[in-house]
Amino acid sequence: MKLPYLTADLPGIGGTLKSRDEDFVVEEIPAYPPSGTGDHVFVRYEKRGLTTPQAVTVIARALGVRDRDIGVAGMKDRQAVTTQWISLPPPVTPEVALALVLDQVRVLEAVRHNHKLRTGHLRGNRFRLVVRSVTGEAAGTAAAILSRLVEPPGAPNWYGEQRFGRDGDNAQKGRALVLGERPLGRDRKLDRLMVSSLQSELFNHWLVARLADGLYRSAIPGDVMHKVAGGMFDSTEPDVDGPRVAMGEIVPTGPMFGVSMRAPAPGSAAAEREATILAASGLTLESFATVRAIAEGTRRDAAIAITDATVAAVEDTLEVTFALPAGAYATAVMRELMKPE
Repeated sequence: MKLPYLTADLPGIGGTLKSRDEDFVVEEIPAYPPSGTGDHVFVRYEKRGLTTPQAVTVIARALGVRDRDIGVAGMKDRQAVTTQWISLPPPVTPEVALALVLDQVRVLEAVRHNHKLRTGHLRGNRFRLVVRSVTGEAAGTAAAILSRLVEPPGAPNWYGEQRFGRDGDNAQKGRALVLGERPLGRDRKLDRLMVSSLQSELFNHWLVARLADGLYRSAIPGDVMHKVAGGMFDSTEPDVDGPRVAMGEIVPTGPMFGVSMRAPAPGSAAAEREATILAASGLTLESFATVRAIAEGTRRDAAIAITDATVAAVEDTLEVTFALPAGAYATAVMRELMKPE
């Protein structure tokens, strides 16, 4: 799927990202600090050239514990230098964790806590990214694009290429599961990934239509709105809610389709738009009943708030830093800056 640019009127900086692991540095921002007491051990560690599951396996084997007993808040890129928190189960102690010497993994901190770290227990991530082989105008161009992207509601919350698999066919496989053309297998985690790819593709279609129709910074009847740091509500007064979107108080949400998803009010403009996306794909909301056990459905913010953005030029490279909320892709921001397509 070819995604549009929010800043299409501005040229991209070009260049190359991820020429080496050190060019993509990620620091996880935890939702809360470890308490200092308890049976579990929260560990902050750095990894290079490994996915998070691969790093967890390396640590689990070194400690003689099961992978599934290690708690992880979020996944991090393989081709990068990333710092994140995990939790280790008893009887592992902070001293044992700090004594680990492993290839591609370095333990930085170990503190006791009273429960296992759960998926999603993070505030977001800080990024320091280096773009190589850029022109002399890149810094000014990047600053102009970022200044536009930080305007509420933020940058489009696209799902990136990595969501759809190496061959780009994960969504197609998920569609086969939803339609019953392929039975659910024993590996529910893999099936969940395939269906999630389909949900992500449909969300991207919804967001493409939103931008194309000039509704990115607007509200329409029935929109399921997300209050910043708050709950959700249905928009019944778009003339009131539209300015709130533009001020960054609320953000429209798009569908991650499933039978338990919070849907717009029946008959509303927002509901009609979501039904159109499903119909174009030969699906209905009821189609997802076959995968209820692995994909209930949810909402996803249409935009992501970018904070602490900076740009610095060093010879023919550009260093870009910013912070994003949990679940947002840095590559979606860099795509706007680099405009590779």
